[in-house]
Amino acid sequence: MSDPAYDLVVIGAGPGGYVAAIRASQLGMKVACVDKRAALGGVCLNVGCIPSKVLLHSSERYQDAKERLADHGIRFSGLELDLGAMMARKEKVVADLTKGIEFLLDKNKIDRVVGAATIVAPGEVSVARDDGATETLTTRNILIATGSESSTLEGVEVDEKRIVSSTGALSLESVPEKLIVIGAGVIGLELGSVWSRLGAEVTVVEYLDHILPGMDREISRQAQRVFKRQGLEFRLSQKVTSASVRGQGVQLMVEPVAGGDAEELAADVVLLAIGRRPYTEGLGLGELGVTLDERGFIEVDDRFETRVPGIYAIGDCIPGPMLAHKAGEEASICAEILAGQSGHIDYDRVPGVVYTWPEIASVGKTEEALKEQGVSYKVGKFPFSANSRGRTTGDTDGVVKILADATTDRVLGVHILGPLAGDLIAEAVIAMEFGASAEDIARTCHAHPSMGEAMGEAALAIAGRAIHI
Repeated sequence: MSDPAYDLVVIGAGPGGYVAAIRASQLGMKVACVDKRAALGGVCLNVGCIPSKVLLHSSERYQDAKERLADHGIRFSGLELDLGAMMARKEKVVADLTKGIEFLLDKNKIDRVVGAATIVAPGEVSVARDDGATETLTTRNILIATGSESSTLEGVEVDEKRIVSSTGALSLESVPEKLIVIGAGVIGLELGSVWSRLGAEVTVVEYLDHILPGMDREISRQAQRVFKRQGLEFRLSQKVTSASVRGQGVQLMVEPVAGGDAEELAADVVLLAIGRRPYTEGLGLGELGVTLDERGFIEVDDRFETRVPGIYAIGDCIPGPMLAHKAGEEASICAEILAGQSGHIDYDRVPGVVYTWPEIASVGKTEEALKEQGVSYKVGKFPFSANSRGRTTGDTDGVVKILADATTDRVLGVHILGPLAGDLIAEAVIAMEFGASAEDIARTCHAHPSMGEAMGEAALAIAGRAIHI
């Protein structure tokens, strides 16, 4: 039998797939990367993380111009929203980044294959191209990095026009007068915020009795209050039973989770944002003996290997946080393991960020989790209303909250609602990675005036020593 053409074939060119391909190539492997899309970057770059952050930033600037710049002594007249230009900028950013990934794959001598992949057998991948041709790739190892897709809801059929997923919500041709968001998670709140800033009346319907499931409850309650001031309406503990397009609008039927009368809500557009599910369609996993758990995630061991030797999986299609940076970390580690090195990821050290304004960021244990586990802990909090930099910019909503072990003072979790929370959380991740105590953070010198001072003050507050409150 002849030697295989590749050392590794990666299926998927998103944040997990392309990173794995590059790292494997750096380690001396011959690599091919297969993806259905001609544009690299997967969901994240094309219809997820990147375009949503572009629209979040642009809509923040528009809202600033409408509501906040006058406080800074900046006044003007004739403000207009050019939605077409905003969308064009989004597309340009996406295109530029896609070309950047293409450059990186070429630089690292990775073969790109466009088409739908099926794993015929360990070491053999069949690719169906758009032109009808089929290509077979032989390889020593296969890495599945196919990501995830939007979850569905019975009674709600997405048409990407009136009833949209996150994909459709990123490309609306006009600002809807009324937008209903089903789901008060990260995607629902981010995209709801975008369209609210641009002029839509936004109502968020959530099955649970709180927003941001999985995040620290105190932080989510404060965030909800901020979002309500920004104009978002919340209907919590409500179950959506159906959605139907009628004329130029949508009729949504909801009823209380605890039981009660159904109610009809009307909207111009409905966004279904109840989470994501692993995407493994067409890979042929069942025939191969690759097992999935009850939620459809591929089961892997601590080396990311499936039950079939030589077939690995990372990212959104395996258990763990469904985050681009988590996929990227797993990608590098898996490639290094294949090269005979070692690697490990601690999922308690993977930060999560909501890019609303103020931002919300979290790493480690929530207060609810610590109570459930019976861990004795201390809490230190510091509000941005007492932070000098926050006062200078006018960004005073939110708080830094640090949870530390009551006996050892080791940091167990950090939760931030506030300006630049997604950047500030990096200090907490590094501290926890090195096993730092709250005292270590408290004794770290933070520049003045900076948002980061709130982190130091929250750490001081653990011991009752905060200076500015």
